[in-house]
Amino acid sequence: MASAEPSVRYRIGVDENGLGPRLGPMVVTAVLSRVTEAGWETAGRAPRGALAQRLGDSKQLVAHGDVSLGEAWARALVARGCGRGAAAAAPSSVDELIHAVALEDRAALRALCPGHVEAQCWSTEGEGFTAPDKLLRAIGRDLDKLADKGVEIVAVRSVLLCAKRMNDGARAGKNRFVLDLHAMERLILELGGLAGAEIFAVCGKVGGFGKYGSAFGPLAGRLHLALEEGRARSVYRFPGLGEIAFVRDSDASDLCVAMASMVGKYVREALMERVARHYQRAIPGLHGASGYHDPVTTAFIGATRLVRRAREIPDDCFERRAAEGEAPLEGGSP
Repeated sequence: MASAEPSVRYRIGVDENGLGPRLGPMVVTAVLSRVTEAGWETAGRAPRGALAQRLGDSKQLVAHGDVSLGEAWARALVARGCGRGAAAAAPSSVDELIHAVALEDRAALRALCPGHVEAQCWSTEGEGFTAPDKLLRAIGRDLDKLADKGVEIVAVRSVLLCAKRMNDGARAGKNRFVLDLHAMERLILELGGLAGAEIFAVCGKVGGFGKYGSAFGPLAGRLHLALEEGRARSVYRFPGLGEIAFVRDSDASDLCVAMASMVGKYVREALMERVARHYQRAIPGLHGASGYHDPVTTAFIGATRLVRRAREIPDDCFERRAAEGEAPLEGGSP
């Protein structure tokens, strides 16, 4: 792979949303930026000033039930040609937006869906955009200012791992940390190909472990050199691809990782809302749920049990199961 001209480099930020919930997908998102020498420092630090009010750790800025900020980032990026197909056109619906950022096409995303279950995750009934035009304009100005500083956002992509895919992985001995890592690798390879040059990728730390070499999936077998391996930061050099750094709390310290986190948070929430609305249409008065380990989600699971049984919804398509012996990975490889 050729190197970019000396004054321009390509930087990727990658993060996951929904690693630990009971319901809904895990979403792993990457943002590719084209960065000048002058913009490198800006791209590699936390957002500052007014931008920090709209871009940062998605856990702090986007909450269940209020995802307009994450939606606005996703819409603004796709409108600028950062989505699949690279056509600069504003998405007209939530469904169009989700598929514009998804790494896989519609057929691939539904490949494991039994026909009678598909509506649980893919029905668009009752959904719509919530971000006000004023917010979209503000984020448009943010992106313009970043470009003026030498940070041009080129692409955004998300890997969507539904409950079925997570459960199939668990049965195959791949816990959520491994699935997260392998999704990150897929995204880096995809966006590295779009860049057409060596990249520098910053990823959120996966599972708390320091050594990744034996855990790689899509990157397994590629020649690489470990430059640094520790609890806070692990860095690898792949000739022809570039450098990949796994950094603790990078969504709060790296601009591109923060942007990926914002988009991914929105996509996960939008898909979880589809599951909630699907059962709310069948059960009057049913409260929605975040999908995380909380009393509301537990109540939601219990309240939908009879409907799911009557409709023959496989448990694997609804709730995640842990991989056998799964535990946070500290210090070693999975």
